[in-house]
Amino acid sequence: MKELEGRVAIVTGGARGQGAAEARRLGIEGAAVLVCDVLAPEGEAFVAELAAQGIEARFRTLDVTNPADWSQTIDAARDWKGRLDILINNAGIINRSTVSATEPDAWERVLKVNLTGAFLGIRAAAPLMEETGGGSIVNISSNSAFSGHYDPAYTASKWGLRGLTRSAAMEYAARGIRVNAVCPGLVVTALNAASPHLQPMIGMTPMGRSGTPEEIAELVLFLASDRSAFITGEDFVIDGGFTAGAGYRRVAVETGIY
Repeated sequence: MKELEGRVAIVTGGARGQGAAEARRLGIEGAAVLVCDVLAPEGEAFVAELAAQGIEARFRTLDVTNPADWSQTIDAARDWKGRLDILINNAGIINRSTVSATEPDAWERVLKVNLTGAFLGIRAAAPLMEETGGGSIVNISSNSAFSGHYDPAYTASKWGLRGLTRSAAMEYAARGIRVNAVCPGLVVTALNAASPHLQPMIGMTPMGRSGTPEEIAELVLFLASDRSAFITGEDFVIDGGFTAGAGYRRVAVETGIY
């Protein structure tokens, strides 16, 4: 029997990139996946691709900043399968601008999508999860949530996700709902493949490479499954050792210690 057989998952930002890899991995393990995104044509095409692989999935347009959209999405999950077991809050945007160059509206937009979107998702999903026996919520944060990344809006949103994760984990633990955060480092997808920061980041990463969406999806699967049944309120960094001490390692390499 597949690991997630009979379970129902929502993946936000699931039309492409890392979110698509997460949706596919959950589906391979038997979950029925509601793929949600603002990118409707890409989302519909991806769901058709999943169906061709024997994965049960549907697409739904979802603006994670809109409470009404969330309410309708949870209703859609209820109408489709009568339950909800897994929520992956993956949707996110970046700004790539410093404090002095970031306009207030850009700041608000990033926090609204990355942080408020996850808050609204947890708030909307938890009642159905509790009603149908509990579940697992995974918030996709970043290793930027442990440092001072040059994109302050993105960084603040990802630090905030860590706090939201812990608060929600405490609130929902007795209701059978676990809440954890995955904090990836550099992951190269079609969206950022041409970015000038990739090679410097890879050069700093102790493992000497970027991560893949599929590697992040494996950690998401673990946290969504019963294998992590006694884990809640935790941050899981998956970044090839970058957060553990990339700066110190670079000094050690350049001075001949390593």
